[in-house]
Parts: sequence; structure tokens; C-alpha cells
Amino acid sequence: MRWPQVSITTYEKAVWLALGALISIVITGSLVRLTGSGLGCSDWPQCNSTRFIDVSSGHAAIEQINRLFTGFVALSVVAAVALSLLLERPNRRITNNALLLVLGVIAQVIIGAYVVLTGLNPWTNMVHFLVSFMLITAAVVLLNRVRILVNGPQTIDVQDSAIKWGLFWSAIVSVVLGTVVTGSGPHSGAEAVTRLDISVRLATQLHSISVWITVAISAVLAIRSRRSTARWAVEGSRVLFLLFALISQGFIGYVQYFAGVPAHLVAIHIAGSIMVWIAVLAVFLPITRLNVLD
Repeated sequence: MRWPQVSITTYEKAVWLALGALISIVITGSLVRLTGSGLGCSDWPQCNSTRFIDVSSGHAAIEQINRLFTGFVALSVVAAVALSLLLERPNRRITNNALLLVLGVIAQVIIGAYVVLTGLNPWTNMVHFLVSFMLITAAVVLLNRVRILVNGPQTIDVQDSAIKWGLFWSAIVSVVLGTVVTGSGPHSGAEAVTRLDISVRLATQLHSISVWITVAISAVLAIRSRRSTARWAVEGSRVLFLLFALISQGFIGYVQYFAGVPAHLVAIHIAGSIMVWIAVLAVFLPITRLNVLD
């Protein structure tokens, strides 16, 4: 039996679907915590000791929907692997990259189970969130590699590589410190859940400093890029989007802090953190070999 071949444009759509699913599960997961539904299902893989699926209460229904959505995420990344094998011109790096998404989602299922079974321990919650960002990174890299097959090879950008590495690491520090703020803040996911033994004020100040460093590095890149018309034509839009994402995220962060950290603003801030990270990757990845398929 001859399996049907898949065009690269069709496969690109499948990768977009997987990336969208991985982003969405971060947002739906945050809504579980922000609505206090983290222990709506007190057991795993069953919702509780008597039912596999339980939507008898609002908290249980929210947690149950998030768990079921994880199944859709799993299907989307499995499809990315399967379809990569059916490409008109299969590529091992693309298949391995897609397989990494599957392994990451499996890891997330295990970590998610541990989060529930440990009563929403903030450290496990932090790991859960950070692994999600790793998965989004892998999906963005996969999408870039697929675009190479669509648009042709890309060269490695060596301009200001040290500054762009600094941007990458400062952004990572910002994300990690953001999870510390979450782990010490008021939205624990359920009542009487352990919090990190650190002042929310201190955690927020450290996170804010790291974000301002990231903004400063981005501004330096924008100034240096603007000096060359040819360079600005290539990366100007990426740098401007990064600055827009950072400034928007910073504004939301300050508003939510002085407004007493309302849940709806926290949800927007979490979604904004994904936008910032993707913007950072758009500037950073061209200096690496991750966008090269040879």
C-alpha cells in the first residue's frame, strides 16, 4: 500500500496547528489556576476516587476541560510527526524536531499529574510552565525549518550575535522570575496551597529589573539595526515587534501590580509573556544554526 504524500504547504498548516495548541494549553492552564480550579480534580488520571470524568462542579469542569484539551494537543503534535514522514521530501531534522514535541507533551502529562498529586506545589507548577515554554520554542523552530523548505535556505546572521545572546538569556531570566512571582503570589490555584517562601514585592521587583534589562538590550539592537538600511529592511520589523511586545507587557504588569493582581489581568499578562518570548525568538534564532537544515 502506498501512503499519500503531503505537500510542504499542507504540513506547514499542521505545524501552525500544533503551535497554536501548545500556546492555547498554556493559557487554559493558567485559567485553571486563576479560577481556583487547580484541585477541581483531586486525583490523576481519574478526576477523583470515584469518577474518571466529573463535571458536577464548576472547578471540576474547568480542570476536566483543560485535561481533555491536553488530548487535542497530543493529537496535534503526533500529527506533526506522522505527516513529516509523508512529506514529498522527508527531512530527518524536521521529523526529529516534531518528535521532540511529542516527548515534551508526554513529559508535561507526567509533570501535570505530579502537580495535582503534590497538591499544586509551586515548584512543580513553575516547572510545568517552563516546560511549556520549551515546547513552544521547539514548535517555533520547527515552523522556521518548514519555512526553509517553502522559501529556500537561510544564512546565519552574525550581526550583533553577542547582544542577541544577551537578549535571549535576559528573557529567560525574566520568564523564570515571572514564575517565582506567580509561585509567591495570591493565585495559588486552590485554597490552602503552599506558596514560595519569598516576598511577592521582592519577587516582583527582581522580575521587573530583568524585564527592564531585556527592554534596554532590545533598544540597543533597534538603534544599531536602524543605522543600516539593508539590515533594517531584514530585521527592523522583528525588533520593533519585540519592543512593542515588551512595552505592552510591562504596562500590563505594572497595572496588575498596582491594581492588586486581579485574575483577568494576570491571564492577559501570561498570554503576553508568550508573545514576548516568540518575539525574542524571532530576533535570536537567525544567529543560530537552528534555522539551518543541512
